Amino acid sequence: MARITRRGVLLGGAAMSALAACGQTGTQTAPEAAVGIAATPAAAPVSPASSVPSGWIDGTEMTARIASGETTSLAEVNAAIARTNAVNGKLNAVASEIFDTARAEAGHTPAGPFQGVPTFIKDLHNWNGAETWYGSRAFKGYTPGKDDPLPAKWRAEGVVVLGKSTSPEMGLMASSEALVTGETCNPWDTTRIVGGSSGGAAALVAARVVPFAHASDGGGSIRIPASTCGVFGLKPSRGQLPAHGPEAPPVDISVQHAVTISVRDSINLFRDTQVNDGTYAPLAADLKPVGRRLKIGFTTDAYAGTPVAPETKAALEDVAKLCTDLGHEVVAWKAPFSGAEFIDRFLLYWAAGAAEFAQQASDFSGKPVGPDIVEPWTLGLTNMFLSRKDEMEETVAWLKNFESVYDSGFADVDILLTPTTGSPAVKLGEQAPTVDYEILYDRIITFAAFTAPMNVAGAASMSVPLAWTEGGLPVGAMFSGKRGDDQLLFELALELEQARPWAGKVPPVSAF
Repeated sequence: MARITRRGVLLGGAAMSALAACGQTGTQTAPEAAVGIAATPAAAPVSPASSVPSGWIDGTEMTARIASGETTSLAEVNAAIARTNAVNGKLNAVASEIFDTARAEAGHTPAGPFQGVPTFIKDLHNWNGAETWYGSRAFKGYTPGKDDPLPAKWRAEGVVVLGKSTSPEMGLMASSEALVTGETCNPWDTTRIVGGSSGGAAALVAARVVPFAHASDGGGSIRIPASTCGVFGLKPSRGQLPAHGPEAPPVDISVQHAVTISVRDSINLFRDTQVNDGTYAPLAADLKPVGRRLKIGFTTDAYAGTPVAPETKAALEDVAKLCTDLGHEVVAWKAPFSGAEFIDRFLLYWAAGAAEFAQQASDFSGKPVGPDIVEPWTLGLTNMFLSRKDEMEETVAWLKNFESVYDSGFADVDILLTPTTGSPAVKLGEQAPTVDYEILYDRIITFAAFTAPMNVAGAASMSVPLAWTEGGLPVGAMFSGKRGDDQLLFELALELEQARPWAGKVPPVSAF
């Protein structure tokens, strides 16, 4: 079977028949071999917030305790397995587990910066020895023979993987309610969604099962679940961290990184997996809270004019005031592009990926493309692509030009502040893949109203857990820069973490 990746989804087969005219043809390749990284301890910029649950530590601290002999990898792995078993019956955030393998590997992983720390890999990405379902019934039982590029670097960091976290089918929607695994529930309110597509990862981290978990983002899939689950999630700039093999898709929108509680875990994971091919300067070893005051562009208006929930607007106004109180200048900002046109172009490109995935599901299962192997939402996107594939050449050209349009919005500001989503987490079922396509389309673009432009622009962006509604639901604040602004965002995140610590905010469904 051809290797399934988001890169492959946006390159081959059905989609490629339309994209070939753009001169962007390519073929899928086998996963790259694991890339070694220096087995040196990662720098710890600051300590996480002190008001934390008794017994909880972040990954950076856990590594230090394992290295000092205060604890062992096996002890931490067993504790994480116990935490998983304690909460997963309420959350359903684990697609598949490899607990016995994890116990056997504990204490024997490479001597990397996170040696011995337990974690989960997202079900859209390959980890040798674990099944990869891609959130789809068609691939249940598929076991890859190699790691994907970023998981390979995580393996070299010495992590111990407990299993795969849940995701919607091929990450194609903003809620993790895949038919193959069922609904993943939000630890803050189990009647609500966790977001997507890194939904299981965010739920497991929010519930303090593991200190961090692997995540990926092609249209908001790190930041959206980080917002709905009240954790920290940074989407790296295009090319900062490994995302695929040597062949890039026509418009390279997808990146991989992590969701975490502490900012320093995110920094250390980033630093130790950074490509460092000369495109960007290496992340500094001694990051500190941002020293200069920034000019921050601010809006709560959705780009396409879709409604934004009053509690989300109120929460972001409060975050804007926090920034002002910290000495930053916050000014009104207006998008330099048509939101309606952006959504239409982006979702047509997204639909090309759905069409390719549907074909690969058919090839693997031996069954024709249909509701027996892929979900109704995937079929709806596939039909959208097939009805409009003659527009793909123009769409790809438009999306390729978008980075310069997006960058023009930073002529007078350093950073952009917006909501991460159009509302707090909605009720389970509202964005289920079986909802009528037209209704679901409107619901998704209303909820995932802010994140995709940064994927097309290749820009750095992060959701920071700085606000909660009166009803106790997290509301992420999204800070975005241009491509390459990752270090600046991390520095700002360190300042925000000190000013308004969130590590002590624990959801009702928690391992602690």
